[in-house]
Amino acid sequence: MNYEWKKEEKEIYLPKAKAVMVSVPKQRFISLKGKGDPNSCEFSEKISVLYPAAYSIKSQYKKYCKSTAQDVLYDNYSVNPLEAVWDMTEDGKQSDKLIKSELIYEMMIAIPDFVPDEVIAEGIANVKKKKPNPLLNELSVITMEERLSVQILHSGSYDDEPASFKLMDQFCQDYNLRRTYDTHKEIYIVVKTVIQANLKTVLRYDVFPK
Repeated sequence: MNYEWKKEEKEIYLPKAKAVMVSVPKQRFISLKGKGDPNSCEFSEKISVLYPAAYSIKSQYKKYCKSTAQDVLYDNYSVNPLEAVWDMTEDGKQSDKLIKSELIYEMMIAIPDFVPDEVIAEGIANVKKKKPNPLLNELSVITMEERLSVQILHSGSYDDEPASFKLMDQFCQDYNLRRTYDTHKEIYIVVKTVIQANLKTVLRYDVFPK
């Protein structure tokens, strides 16, 4: 059976275009850290490394399912969308305007919890052999538990995200919630489009009751 995040994790990955509160469970990710403008070549190169690693892990998992004597509920899965946690350098935080070169990010792709740790390690080792890239040595496997969060589906240009963040902030004010950190997460649901109005991005940040 194929595990599809769009069906199984709809609540956390496919919200409506209005702010909602959600409880995000602990997840495992493969991730790469970086700093700078997301429009830069460095950012694009990191993405081009992360995706092959994710698909290599998926391929290794399918081999594992065929060779194991254990019963598995899922013998395949759909690769999750790209996500990124965004922060700003201290210099960037002191500026009145957004300086993209001062952005700090950790991009990641979630790996289903039923994929064994050894399969992840083997998948990463395989991609290092087949598609060697120094950035693969910076690849990490992390766990993250966001717990109580507020999120919204933003449609359109990334530069227009402040309007959606205002809706989230208003939601927090209405429900007596406060942001836990200055950081936020973006999940890139629709990215392959030349029309910016068609971009779909989940915006999310951690909160706690006041």
